[in-house]
Amino acid sequence: MNAESKYKKQDFVPDGAVKWCAGCGDFSILAQTQKVLAATGRSPDEFAFISGIGCSSRFPYYVNSYGYHTIHGRALAIATGTKIANPELSVWVAMGDGDGLAIGGNHFLHAVRRNLDMVVILMDNQIYGLTKGQFSPTSIRGQKTKTAPTGTMEDPIDPVALTLGLNGTFVARTTDRSMKQMSEILMRAYEHKGFSMVQILQNCPIFNDGAHDLATAKATRDDHTLVLEHGQKMIFGKDKDKAIVRDGFKPKVVNVADVNEAEILVHDEKDSGLGHFLAQMQGSDYPIPLGVFIERTAPTIDQEYRTSNDAEIERLGKGTLNNLLHQGETWKV
Repeated sequence: MNAESKYKKQDFVPDGAVKWCAGCGDFSILAQTQKVLAATGRSPDEFAFISGIGCSSRFPYYVNSYGYHTIHGRALAIATGTKIANPELSVWVAMGDGDGLAIGGNHFLHAVRRNLDMVVILMDNQIYGLTKGQFSPTSIRGQKTKTAPTGTMEDPIDPVALTLGLNGTFVARTTDRSMKQMSEILMRAYEHKGFSMVQILQNCPIFNDGAHDLATAKATRDDHTLVLEHGQKMIFGKDKDKAIVRDGFKPKVVNVADVNEAEILVHDEKDSGLGHFLAQMQGSDYPIPLGVFIERTAPTIDQEYRTSNDAEIERLGKGTLNNLLHQGETWKV
C-alpha cells in the first residue's frame, strides 16, 4: 500500500447512479475496491475492470478506469488478451458464481492454471440474481429456487477448493460485511504477481437473503468462522474456546481446554498442502475459513509470453520481422 498516494476513493468513482438492489452486498465490495485502488498510488488509467454478465458484472460502469462489460462467462478470455496486449495495466475481473463457474467455468480453469497476473473478485451469493433466482454452481444441495422448486439435486462447487486444486497461487475468502479483512485481502491480491482469486460471500437480499448469515451475522459469525492469520494458531469462537487439530488426514474441531496447545494447527500461507487441508472444512461440522489460504510464487503466462515473444523478435531481427509484415507474408514462430 502506498502511504503517499495522491489519489482518493472519489478519483475512482465515476458519474452516474449505481444500480443494484437496496441491501445488495455488491455496494460494500465496490466501496472497498475503490478505496484499495486509490491506496495503490496508481492513476485510474492504469487499471482495467472486465466483467461478463450478472449483477456483479456491472462493476466496470462503477469504477473510473478502463473496462469492458463483455458477454456471459467470457470475462477471463477478454482479460487474458488485455493483460498480454498491455502488461502494464492492472487487470481486475468482476464475476459472480454463475457467470464465473457455470458458463465461464472452462475459462476459469485455464486462467488459474496459466497463472495470469490479475485480480479476480468472485462475488458468491449462491444464486443467479440478474436473471431472477435460478440455482447456480454454488447453490447448496436441497436449495429451493425457481429452477429447482423442490430443491437442487447437486453438490455445490467450492471456488476455494477448485482454485487450490488447479494450483492457484493466491486464494482467499472473505465476506461482504468484513470491511477491514476485505480491504486487506484485495490489496494483497493486487500486490500478488499471478492469478489472485478472492471469493467474497455476498448477500442477495431479493433472491437468496441470508445465505451467508452464519458467517456474517453478529450473533453467529464468531462461532461459525475461522479467521486465518499467517503464523497464528487456528483458534475461534466467541470465547476463543475452540480450535482446529489434525485427525489423520482431516481437520477436527476441538475444545481448547481438551487438547495440548502444541496440537492446535498454526496457519501457514506458504503451505499448499495445508490450504487443501483447510478446504475440506465444509458443512455444519466446521467453521467457515476466512482469509488467505495460500500465497506462493510461480511464473505468470503473460510475462513468459512477453519474454518469449521478445526473444523471438530479437532472434529474427527487427528488420526481418518488419520486412515479413510489410510484404504480407505469413510469419510462423
